[in-house]
Amino acid sequence: MSQSNVVFASNRNTTRGDLFARAEEIAADLSGRAAELDREGRPPLGEIVKLKNAGLLNALHEPQIGGGGLDWVDGLRLVRILARGESSVGQLLGYHYVNSQYIYWAFDEVRAQEFGSKTVANSLYWGAAVNPRDPGLVLTRRGNGYVLNGRKSFSTAAHVSDYIIANAALDDRIIGFAVPTDRAGYKANGDWDNFGQRLSDSGSVEFHDFPVYEEDLDRAALTGGEASVLATFNTPLIQLVFVNFYLGTAEGALREAVDYVRTTTRPWITSGVEHASDDPYILERVGEFTAALKASTALADSAAARIQEALARGHRVTARERGEVAAEAYAAKVHATHVSLDITSRIFELTGARSTAEKYRFDRFWRNVRTHTLHDPVYYKAKEVGEFVLNDRIPEVSLYS
Repeated sequence: MSQSNVVFASNRNTTRGDLFARAEEIAADLSGRAAELDREGRPPLGEIVKLKNAGLLNALHEPQIGGGGLDWVDGLRLVRILARGESSVGQLLGYHYVNSQYIYWAFDEVRAQEFGSKTVANSLYWGAAVNPRDPGLVLTRRGNGYVLNGRKSFSTAAHVSDYIIANAALDDRIIGFAVPTDRAGYKANGDWDNFGQRLSDSGSVEFHDFPVYEEDLDRAALTGGEASVLATFNTPLIQLVFVNFYLGTAEGALREAVDYVRTTTRPWITSGVEHASDDPYILERVGEFTAALKASTALADSAAARIQEALARGHRVTARERGEVAAEAYAAKVHATHVSLDITSRIFELTGARSTAEKYRFDRFWRNVRTHTLHDPVYYKAKEVGEFVLNDRIPEVSLYS
């Protein structure tokens, strides 16, 4: 059950400028506490409450119901900003955006609007338990509804989610649904102990005779049909969430490294300069890292804009159009993975030996990116891009592609 569902400030009529200013403010606070937060590795209950109070959870919902009305380009930029301060919090914001917008694509219009209005009114956080490599969950008919039983090995935001998107086996089908985590039978185990993304709250969850009702089921589950093309956009969008919090993490790493060079790094004895900030080799690396990040963020924003255009077509969007924009997103994923791993591992070339002291925990940037970039192998994303370019084959639709 989520412990983050507390009284929060009203944020109706929040402007785009307000949302970005609040994101920058929260990121700066996180940056100052990031080493301690990483050391503790606890579920980020207080951090999620801050996102609620800032109106950031509702940024992509329509203004008519009190949301911020931002598009995906801006939403993913907010993810990037938060990740500069603390990578896991950026990840959690991005996951929430995809999960809370998925309701509009996968559920009938009336139910989707009910979900959306309730989400904005209560600033609910949306998580998910859908890992396709870990099926785990089984629905069984009981009375006028169902009960859910089973275990998921990984469920990001396990403790902090108010609602989750989930899927489970029912007879010979896998069906999707959306349920609140405050129903009896939900248990978050708190067993996430990986060396990176330590605040992502990604441990296992269990369901014990957890009740599920007809109104919880998505459109495809209710009709017995296939998911609409629109409902499959969650995958390229979650991949762009990955892209943006990888890049935000790398931006945060470079920002801290530059600050450390200005204030702490000593010039090398044969450099011929009085300040490390004048060392030509350090200057060259800062320039190279900056150029790489600018190129990768431009590619990320371009892919987000393409997806936004496709989503604007609603249920008229075609499988081909979805495939084309997915290939754009996956190209951004390939580039961001290489750039972020390179920069977060090489910032020590700027800062020097003393910066490896445990109190700084500058290695957290690399640990965070390295942990999550293993989520799905980047070479398979590169292969999908190559298939599209060379053989005109759009990516196969799945929860990974």
